[in-house]
Parts: sequence; C-alpha cells; structure tokens
Amino acid sequence: MVRLRVSELLRKQGKTKYWLYKQLAMSYQNVNKIINNETKSIRFETIESLCFLLNCSPNELFKITND
Repeated sequence: MVRLRVSELLRKQGKTKYWLYKQLAMSYQNVNKIINNETKSIRFETIESLCFLLNCSPNELFKITND
C-alpha cells in the first residue's frame, strides 16, 4: 500500500496542518484527508506543491507498506 508521509514531514519540520492548509489553498477537508492518508487519489499538481512546501522529493513524500 502506498502511504503519504505528510504528517511525519510536517512534524519533523515543526509545521502544522493549518499552516499547510493555508499554503495549499485547498479545502480543509481535503488537506485533512491527505494528512490522514484517507485520500483515494492525488493530483500531480498537489504532489508538486507538497514537495515544494515540505522541501522534499516525491520519494520522501511517499512510503510503501505491506498493509
């Protein structure tokens, strides 16, 4: 299963999900779904924005688990 590491990256950088919500200009519900790994799909534009804002690569943003 592919998982997003957004909450881990936010915590590591001392940033909040509210900060991310304000930066992404998306609905709070959608940002919350991304952070909590409840999203079914994610746009390339969103991946690019997350990588830019969290100063990471797509490789660091995603994690593959055996769940």
